[in-house]
Amino acid sequence: MTPFGEKLRLLRRERGISQRDMAASIGVSPAYLSALEHGRRGVPNWGMVQKIIGFFNIIWDDAEELQRLAGQSDPRVVIDTAGLSPRATELSNLLAEKISSLGEPEIEALIQRLRTARTK
Repeated sequence: MTPFGEKLRLLRRERGISQRDMAASIGVSPAYLSALEHGRRGVPNWGMVQKIIGFFNIIWDDAEELQRLAGQSDPRVVIDTAGLSPRATELSNLLAEKISSLGEPEIEALIQRLRTARTK
């Protein structure tokens, strides 16, 4: 599941809305909505995110948060380290190799460390 899919499912469940009903309302198939929630589809396009925002009638910060989550929810990320240091390539390969064995506390610690890392 992606961050966007997790939030989408939470919004749906909080409001007691089935995937079938939501899918019909926004003009997609229930299978597409399920795949979006489970991270088996790529990042939804801007128009789809806007339909979802409108469906839930969310505004301001909540709408911005949903858009941000959509942008950070590609389940098939490719990291291009061409031109970077050998250590950068090693880091990306280690992450790809080990990510499935990391627990939530370790993942959260890595996320926080990367968010606070100095940028050039």
